[in-house]
Amino acid sequence: MYISVIIFAITLILMIGLVVGAHFLGAVFPFLAQGLSIFEMIILIGVLILAHEAGHFLMAEIFNIKVLRFAFGLPFGPILWKKDFKGVEIVVHTFTFLFGGYVAFADDAQELNLEADETDKIENRPANQRFSVYVAGVLANLICAFIFVFMAAAIWGQIPSGKYEVYVKSITAPQSESVWESGMQVGDKIIRVNGSEVNFPNTLVTYTQLSKRNDGKIFENKLETTYEKLKALNPAFTRDEVIPQDIIVKLPAKEDEPAFSLNDDTLMGFEKYKDERLELNEAQKTLRDNLVNKSIAVSDGTYTLNDLAYALADGRCPIDITVLRNNEEINLKTIYPNESGLIGIMMDPKQVTIKTKNVGTIIKAGSGYLWYQAKTFSYAWYKLLTGKLPMDSVHGIIAIAKVGGDIIHTSGIFYGFLLTATISLYLAIFNILPIPALDGGHVMFLILEKIRGKKVNKETMEKLMSWFFIFLIGLIIVVSFNDIYALIVHKF
Repeated sequence: MYISVIIFAITLILMIGLVVGAHFLGAVFPFLAQGLSIFEMIILIGVLILAHEAGHFLMAEIFNIKVLRFAFGLPFGPILWKKDFKGVEIVVHTFTFLFGGYVAFADDAQELNLEADETDKIENRPANQRFSVYVAGVLANLICAFIFVFMAAAIWGQIPSGKYEVYVKSITAPQSESVWESGMQVGDKIIRVNGSEVNFPNTLVTYTQLSKRNDGKIFENKLETTYEKLKALNPAFTRDEVIPQDIIVKLPAKEDEPAFSLNDDTLMGFEKYKDERLELNEAQKTLRDNLVNKSIAVSDGTYTLNDLAYALADGRCPIDITVLRNNEEINLKTIYPNESGLIGIMMDPKQVTIKTKNVGTIIKAGSGYLWYQAKTFSYAWYKLLTGKLPMDSVHGIIAIAKVGGDIIHTSGIFYGFLLTATISLYLAIFNILPIPALDGGHVMFLILEKIRGKKVNKETMEKLMSWFFIFLIGLIIVVSFNDIYALIVHKF
């Protein structure tokens, strides 16, 4: 029997036992539930790391390639625990348990004094064997992803579609707010906001937060049109000329700011909104507040027409909402968010799910779920690498454990299974990237070997591996900082 199968089976049984035990304790002692949910998420992530390394290990055993070490964590820092098991050293590295793992081959052990052409070394094996070992971890994570998704679909009987239906649960605004005049009713399904389809709960929130009343920011074109109207009413003054004290200035009627129009990438979090609006200074904000409902202003000798244009251009921003009521689309009257970016309603988001009642629907819906997650992950990294998504939006294992624990605590273990499947899929995609120090880097060198007809220089390859290993450690540090900072400021 293969050693890797024994190690994987024993460790998996222990991990599943811990998850089941933690879930049971959380049900019996509710005050412990949230902390135990985070613990469950950590264990589930551990399963993925175990599966990835076990994939490499098992394939190496199939080809009788010598394995020296099976490890959790990165190979630095003190060792928390180690045990020799039938010639293989099982190791858990302190502090880095959740940051990865590795399988060490005979090539890495100088003390063995192996001959250069020794077949125990993986580098001396045929390309097809090396390729199989390198991609085995990726395949193991893909298999895990499908197992977790299919398990959730089979037991739960449904799979999230990735979209939501958003309903109006209640209207909480004061009677003076515009939402009461819009025609909105409790039970309405919100289907569009400023022309954007509403498939996620954050769509309306994103629009209302950007559309705060008197937020001290204005579009340049709004400033220019406001100035032109001021100038037409007060032709005696130039733009930046200070208007003498006690001079009466005629004011144009105040108009709404332009409505925001956001693309799908911004609404889905794939692109940070680049706010290029002009900002009012403190004096202009004070002037804005003093000009409410006025048609003239008596100058105090401190401001210009340009200051007046800034003050008058800042005001309320429209939100145009379309709802579905009794299967009929209704365009509501314009709503204006308040200074806090709220319109005064409580939403009731309902996730659209796909029923999975038989094997066919389980496979179809489960595969579709993973395909959607793969596209989402790949697109997010494309946005990150092209600078459309800031680095501080990237999170890692700490955030995953926290958010995953919250999901298990609030939504149940099946959502935890789905998140675990998604993470396993992400690990597979990330590891197959052609980056030295990752599985995909080894595959890349094999492809170059096939093209060139000879192996890549060992010293060159080792240097590249070392450089990119340092890069990955740096990335882990940055991502961990993002996670810790996000926890401190209660970002999630």
